[in-house]
Amino acid sequence: MPATVDVTVSAVFELMSDSAGTISYICRMQQLVDQIADRIGRPVLVEDRRQRVISYSAHVEPFDDVRRDSILRRSTTPEVITFFQSHSIARSRVPIRTPAAPDLGLLPRVCVPVWHAELLLGFVWLIDSTSDPISDAVIGRLGEWVQELALALYRENLLGELAARREADAFRGLIDPAGEVRAHAVAALVADGYADTTVTALVAEHPDPAELEHALVATRRWTGQRQALHHAFPTFGVLLLFGATDRGHGRVGSGAAEVAQQLAAQLGSRVGVGDPRPTLLLAHESVNEARQALATADRLPGSAPVARWSELGIYRVLATVDLSNAHPGAATLLAAPVLAETLETYLDLAGDAAATAGRLNLHRTTLYYRLRRIEELTGADLRDGLQRLGLHLSLKSARFLVD
Repeated sequence: MPATVDVTVSAVFELMSDSAGTISYICRMQQLVDQIADRIGRPVLVEDRRQRVISYSAHVEPFDDVRRDSILRRSTTPEVITFFQSHSIARSRVPIRTPAAPDLGLLPRVCVPVWHAELLLGFVWLIDSTSDPISDAVIGRLGEWVQELALALYRENLLGELAARREADAFRGLIDPAGEVRAHAVAALVADGYADTTVTALVAEHPDPAELEHALVATRRWTGQRQALHHAFPTFGVLLLFGATDRGHGRVGSGAAEVAQQLAAQLGSRVGVGDPRPTLLLAHESVNEARQALATADRLPGSAPVARWSELGIYRVLATVDLSNAHPGAATLLAAPVLAETLETYLDLAGDAAATAGRLNLHRTTLYYRLRRIEELTGADLRDGLQRLGLHLSLKSARFLVD
């Protein structure tokens, strides 16, 4: 039978009106889980609709690797989630028996999907036994026993949505130009239990907003839930790491670059990393640097998956200042792409003609002809160091002026 509950939003808000009420309903959820476990004589675990662990009873046999890992990590693996989803647990309105999967370290289970009207709230899981299976009669009563638990899960769902909304509002406030708005956002986050400490921004882009959100959430869990904060904007996503430096970060001991590698691997795209800031009030500066680092890397062929603002060197200047007219002949040269590429490669290789010819797969005579042609078009003397510098800066800067 479906495990549903009819409860008004006003009643839920009344129960959630203060911190004592929140603690009370969390304790009540644990009591309900323990009661169900006692009635059935089997360990019980409760997950939310994304299959993140919310509560569980004391565990004795039967017990398997998946249950142990779920309790330790507060979530299960994608392979196990896929296995359960293949048995339609997210669509069923009645308890389901799922078979064992030895290759996943999984014993048989009974799953009770918990619903409120058309909203899936979560799942109640019981490990079954082939030698002493849970009877159909007991499974038939599970829907009745989880009624009050459904109410607790509904409160949990509302609390999660409220917390997510507060977090999103605060995050947007952190990058607001107005200092008073940022200060208010910092105060809101601190009130919600986040530390006002060193913060480093990571920025990623992806054409699929859902994939971007998924990668940000997965990386945040990998880092440690209270060690990071994220938000997905329409065109990019930001992950803020608290206390993240090259000396280590969070419970996994990973620096900002390592977390960025994890996010880049999740998305299959580049990630920009800003410099750390000593307080959340200045987080917007790190975000701007991370966005600029990402934009710069996207315009540099062969860039690594992680682009750190601190490692961009001269490109930090080129990305923020228009130097395309650093030499008066630059505009003419930029109108001739082949010659512009030839000169840029020549200057990148410190005027080494042999290396330039090899890089461009040219005969050296052809290279010398092009260099003479460049001097004619630009009016430049390539033996003059300052003129070479002006042309080099113009060529590099022009790369960042194209959107």
